[in-house]
Amino acid sequence: MKIWGTLSIYLGKQFLKNIGIVLAILMAIIFLVDFIELLRRSTGKENITIWMLANLALLRLPNLILTLLPFVALFGSMLAFFRMSRTSELTVIRASGVSAWLFLMPALLLAFAIGVFTVGIINPIASAMSAKASQIEATQLQNRSSLLFLSSNNLWLRQTDRDGLSVIHARGAINQGIDLTDVIIFRYDLKEQFIGRIEAKRALLRSGYWELKDVLMTSPEQAAVIREEMTLKTDLTIAQIQESFSPPATLSFWELPKFIRTLEEAGFSALNHRIYWHSLIASPVLLMAMVLVAATFSLRTTRRGGGSILIMAGITSGFVFYFFTDIIRALGMSGNLPVLLAAWIPAVAIIFLGVAMMFHLEDG
Repeated sequence: MKIWGTLSIYLGKQFLKNIGIVLAILMAIIFLVDFIELLRRSTGKENITIWMLANLALLRLPNLILTLLPFVALFGSMLAFFRMSRTSELTVIRASGVSAWLFLMPALLLAFAIGVFTVGIINPIASAMSAKASQIEATQLQNRSSLLFLSSNNLWLRQTDRDGLSVIHARGAINQGIDLTDVIIFRYDLKEQFIGRIEAKRALLRSGYWELKDVLMTSPEQAAVIREEMTLKTDLTIAQIQESFSPPATLSFWELPKFIRTLEEAGFSALNHRIYWHSLIASPVLLMAMVLVAATFSLRTTRRGGGSILIMAGITSGFVFYFFTDIIRALGMSGNLPVLLAAWIPAVAIIFLGVAMMFHLEDG
């Protein structure tokens, strides 16, 4: 038992060390690529310094790394197992009667622990940094401010046109924001001076205008006017409204359930946020699955050779996993798959694949 405890600690250290190496390399590459892309996008824009772009790239980095964490687990595990294969450590361990399942246990448990720690601790930090990065990017690179603010049973929209500014408040939304109920519109001129208020029972978003029903118009300079219908010009589209919601990556794992409830109470779809939240829950299982897949490619080299071919096969499996996950997510977003299946199919499918390949390798 004491020997196995010492061996487990050693194997765990090797796993963490190689995961750290892959993580550091990937962070450097992602930061450099993202920084160069931000430089390209900022060309011709005034008041943007290189330090501002570097800060923006750093703020975006943690969330990008979390997205690629399964690849870190895959390539880090492959690196650890290949290194131990080349030094014949795995051969000695196997010759001593330790099964593959037993010496994989430290890596599997650490992968699960890393997943739990990432979801519970790192994700909130990364989401806060991502939210800050999104704010800087919107104001500095895209020259726009948020169109929308959402709270429980309250929706605020901001739109500008050649005549001035309109701030729209609604108690609820139907059909993904196309149909607003109990609407109040505050009108301002180009100098942001208040010029009037419009109340309406309903506001329907059409192509280029809002169609208002049961309208009451008031202003400081004239008496109230009642109309059955009227129109208000707008450049807003349903896509712009939905894009103004906080992206799932800017909300922490602990904040998402409340935001999902608020979104649904306001009459909007929270499908993307639900899938993202369940994907976070599934991520520890997914990291374990990637360790199993890495082991099936790495352990075969100790028996049959052909290391370079198996390395390429492992890398290819990573890209296949990425496209498979993307397809399943798209099916979930389109409503063709239930949320739970869209979030859990990649993790469950890959872990079953890894277990099957390990059984074939160990017992086949």
